[in-house]
Amino acid sequence: MKFHIITLFPEAFDSYLTESIIGRAIKEKRIQVTFTNPRMFVSGKYKKVWPDGNVSRVVDDKPYGGGPGMIIRAEPVLKAVESVTKKIAKRKNAKIKIVNFSPSGEKFTTAYAKTSAKKYTDIIMLCGRYEGIDARVAKILKAQDVSIGDYVLTGGELPAMVLIDSISRQIPGVLGKFESLEEERISSSEFYTRPEVLEYKNKKHRVPKVLLSGDPKKIDEWKNRAKKE
Repeated sequence: MKFHIITLFPEAFDSYLTESIIGRAIKEKRIQVTFTNPRMFVSGKYKKVWPDGNVSRVVDDKPYGGGPGMIIRAEPVLKAVESVTKKIAKRKNAKIKIVNFSPSGEKFTTAYAKTSAKKYTDIIMLCGRYEGIDARVAKILKAQDVSIGDYVLTGGELPAMVLIDSISRQIPGVLGKFESLEEERISSSEFYTRPEVLEYKNKKHRVPKVLLSGDPKKIDEWKNRAKKE
């Protein structure tokens, strides 16, 4: 699986993608994450070369109809995506999905992650900032609006990390064992480990007796009850 992130802030992903399971999956080449910055595709009056050689690239502009904030312009985002799709097109049998993050989009779920892992080889994610991306981008690209929850975030980078994490878990070999997938085993919201009796501030907190019983049937029944509660 290859994840292609369209973002103005690729460095925001640095620490997360280098750690733990995702970091290992990248090192083992089970997944690949690339970044394309729309700022690099700014041209015309929005690009200015200063006498000292520095170049400023403006990616946003005021919204038509008024309103607060600024909107990321369509042109640099479309060119950024085009540069990615051209590379993907060189590979045979590539199947692309383009995702645009929006609070009003389809709710992201484990089922969505499973389907994406099976159906696509490449997922392009559009990470908006400011007040968002010009709406024509999603329409032109036929991108699917996706939401990770009923709240508004500063940008699409965090949702992109959520999708990378959840979808990657569905790819064979990323997790050590298939049973590690919570949705594939009987799981609850409660877990316990050693010691059997935890003493804290003069109080003793014990592991539920059923988990010490050695009876798989009773343990599964307890986990199911705890899961429902």
